[in-house]
Amino acid sequence: MWGGRFAEGPSAIMREINASIPFDKALWRQDIVASKAHVAMLGAQGIVTPGDAQAIADGLDRVAAEYEANGVPEDWDLEDIHMTTESRLAELIGAAAGRLHTARSRNDQVATDFRLWVRDAIDQADAGLEALQKAVVSRAEEHADSIMPGFTHLQTAQPVTLGHHLMAYYEMVSRDRSRFADARARLNKCPLGSAALAGTGFPLDRKMTAEALGFEGPTANSLDAVSDRDFALDYLMAASQCALHLSRLAEEFIIWASQPFGFVVLPDSLSTGSSIMPQKKNPDAAELVRGHAGRITGCLTALMMTMKGLPLAYSKDMQDDKPPVFEAAGLLALSIAAMTGMVGDSDFRTDRMRAAAELGYATATDLADWLVREANIPFREAHHITGAVVRLAESRGVALDKLPLEDLKAIDERIDESVFPALSVEASVAARCSHGGTAPAEVRKRVAEARAALGME
Repeated sequence: MWGGRFAEGPSAIMREINASIPFDKALWRQDIVASKAHVAMLGAQGIVTPGDAQAIADGLDRVAAEYEANGVPEDWDLEDIHMTTESRLAELIGAAAGRLHTARSRNDQVATDFRLWVRDAIDQADAGLEALQKAVVSRAEEHADSIMPGFTHLQTAQPVTLGHHLMAYYEMVSRDRSRFADARARLNKCPLGSAALAGTGFPLDRKMTAEALGFEGPTANSLDAVSDRDFALDYLMAASQCALHLSRLAEEFIIWASQPFGFVVLPDSLSTGSSIMPQKKNPDAAELVRGHAGRITGCLTALMMTMKGLPLAYSKDMQDDKPPVFEAAGLLALSIAAMTGMVGDSDFRTDRMRAAAELGYATATDLADWLVREANIPFREAHHITGAVVRLAESRGVALDKLPLEDLKAIDERIDESVFPALSVEASVAARCSHGGTAPAEVRKRVAEARAALGME
């Protein structure tokens, strides 16, 4: 390829460190599509003859069929997917293959291929996240009335509904999808035609190639176009935030599936057993999702460090841009699929959830709110009175609504029998009817909005 400049070939070490074909072969579909768009433009502009343009296009189709059937061969002397394809094209159609690389460089070629690949990865992630949202919404609708303890600091705080809890993850995933959409919008400019770094003297129609590849238009600066990897970092940032959300959801299922909680029975298809303890049902899929979040975030950090301080335009460091993106995309797809299955197929033990909600004095805030609302007591004073009631109930080992009225009056005479209905977990969740609250009516309202947004009607 570049032997005319060198008297000797590369050493074995140089061959190994320089070759990217073991990983960039993943770009073969994008490379074929972009090459066909490029040669079609060359033909339309009269830069290559119509006969050569057609021969190259037909030859690329044959190469693609071979790759589809047999995979991409790895010849380290050819370095990468671009030279591998061009070399095979030359074997198939002869010298005309050499005209394909007219008015382009591997720099703008790989920048284009990689953008196309990341754009596809974003679309796949979005489709997976939409499926996860639909699973969440379906289960939330099913459990709009199912009461469970809400936690802060993993301590019982206030009763909520399972539907409300699940819909929190709908909101998180909505933000994840918006981040991927923003990343897609920013990357959707075509570098092809920027050549090595300075553009080209050939009369290209860059709008033609951009349109053929589904881009909004060509990039505006050739130096930036070949050296930019913001689109890959944008993808990894969105993937990392998404992975953090999936990890939080996975952790909830891990906790809920443990015997002390017993809130959920995970599907057998997403669990494993123990080699020594027959009774075990381990939440391995959820644990791996939790672990994958660290690896995906590590991929982001790796590429950020690779790009830090690189001068314009292309440097060989940038060959290391693809492995972290490929790794993160694979891990993210698995994580999304695992959590979609877990949400959809798990058996929620709502009886255990409700029983837990009645423990830990979860309706204490309702007592304080009742004192404010019915006895016109300032909240700070009501908070103090409620604390004394909780201390008394705890000393006797009973729930708040099981304390005798005379004992409540001994703490504060303004408490009367109308307080008791307010202390049930059902009354507690029903009272939280503010916009975005846990009241079943509010949950159903939000579920209906989500179903409409997802086209589930």
